[in-house]
Amino acid sequence: MKILKRTILFAICIISPVLAMAQIGVSAKKPKDAQQLFDGSRKMLDQKWTYWEGPRLKAEPPIKWEIVKDPVNKGTAMNSNDPAAAGGLYGAADIVTKEEFRDFRLHVEFLIQEAGGNSGVYLQNRYEIQILDGDYGDHGLAAIINEHIPTVQAYNGLGKWNAYDINFKAARFKDGKLVEKARVTIYFNGKKIHEDKSISQVWGGPNSGQDGGNDGGKGITDRPGGIKLQAEGHNVLYRNIWIKSLDLGEKGTDF
Repeated sequence: MKILKRTILFAICIISPVLAMAQIGVSAKKPKDAQQLFDGSRKMLDQKWTYWEGPRLKAEPPIKWEIVKDPVNKGTAMNSNDPAAAGGLYGAADIVTKEEFRDFRLHVEFLIQEAGGNSGVYLQNRYEIQILDGDYGDHGLAAIINEHIPTVQAYNGLGKWNAYDINFKAARFKDGKLVEKARVTIYFNGKKIHEDKSISQVWGGPNSGQDGGNDGGKGITDRPGGIKLQAEGHNVLYRNIWIKSLDLGEKGTDF
């Protein structure tokens, strides 16, 4: 019996890191204490998302992002190719969660259908994590836009599902003044590509996201923000999006 107990304990010690990593990458399951933001259904899209009312908004509700058949697996996904954003008019038909967040752990899965496909995941409707086929650089795929290049090229390629797993810490303020920049750690398809990186500003101007028009994007405010997905007139699909609110306090974002 003692030998059996030791064997079970040893097996748990070996397997536990694998169980932890199972929450990272394509098809990662939502933890029990996390919230599903998109499950493939029209109902959840309408329930939890809305058009972002930025200065360039051209779309009108209901959301025109179509629910389509998953081209790889069973189930459904949503297509970011909103007609109002044709020609790459970002900010014209972007969607954002109705709920706003501060610190969080986020999981997003996306699939780019054609060469050059472009979209983006915005943290707090401020900081863009780029989605762009065929480009690697500070404005390319998996970049913290214009600031940090991913340390590993982990893209699964066109027509395949990819996943971002993100730990985000909101900017900190004291007496209304910024005292600590936002920070983020990101895994791309299970590989760590950004470790506890600071983010300086909102890029792209007022049409890009919250605070984009404040001091050239450097005037970050203390307001929380939603998760935003960008429409750029391309067939980029999304599925299995979930989030867990955190309180990182004085901690960094590495996980």
